Amino acid sequence: MSHVRVLNPNASESMTTAVLAAARAVARPDTTVSATHSDGAPAIVETNADEVLGAAGVLTQVEQGERDGVDGYVVACFGDTGLAAARERAAGPVVGMTEAALQTAALLAHRFTVVTMPPRTRAMTDRVVAGLGLEHRCTVRAVDVSVADIESGAGPAFDAFVQEARAALAADAAEAVVLGCAGLTELVDALTDALGVPVVDGVAAATTAVEGLLAQGLSTSRASTWAHAPEVSS
Repeated sequence: MSHVRVLNPNASESMTTAVLAAARAVARPDTTVSATHSDGAPAIVETNADEVLGAAGVLTQVEQGERDGVDGYVVACFGDTGLAAARERAAGPVVGMTEAALQTAALLAHRFTVVTMPPRTRAMTDRVVAGLGLEHRCTVRAVDVSVADIESGAGPAFDAFVQEARAALAADAAEAVVLGCAGLTELVDALTDALGVPVVDGVAAATTAVEGLLAQGLSTSRASTWAHAPEVSS
C-alpha cells in the first residue's frame, strides 16, 4: 500500500476536491490518495506572481506530507508550479500534471495539442513543452476563459474547448488533446466523444505515473540537479 498526495498550488477548496476525485478515480484500490491546497496562496494560478506564491505553498505542502509519511506526490497545476522545489524536498517521487499529460499524449499520438486557459498562461505550458523537447510534436492553444470561471464546474467551458480542439485537429494535424487545467477533468469523457481522439487529463496521468514509479521502487535522482534539500519552512 502506498500514499499519494495531490498538491493544489492555489487556495481553492473546490478545486482541491475536484483533483482529489480525479486522482482517486484512476488510483489502484490499495493506494491511499489525499489532497491538500496552499493556504494563503492565490485563489487561482494565472500569473507569474501567482506562480511564485503557489510554488511556495507547494513546498510547504510537501514538508507537511513528509511529516505525514506520504510516499509520492502529484503537482496539480498546469505549468507544474513548484515542481523542482518539491522534488528537492520530497523523499519519494514527485510528478507534475503537465509533464505527465504531455508524455502520455506522446505515447498515444504523433502530434497533439494542449488547450489551456486563459491565453496568458500559454507561456507556462510552453516552458514545460520545451523542457521535454516536444515542440516538434505539440502545439499550445488557449481559450479565453478564466480559471475562476470553472471553479464551481467546468461545464460552461465545454463549447469553447470543443471549438479550439477541433481547430487544432484540422490546422495543426493534432491527433490527441491535452486539457490544460486541473479543473477540467469532468470534461474528459464528453470531449472524447465529441472529438473522436484521445483526451488526456494531467491529474489522472500524473497519479498513475507516481504509482508506477513507486511500484518500481524508483524516486528522484539525488546525483546533482535535485539533490535533497532540507526543510525550509517552520
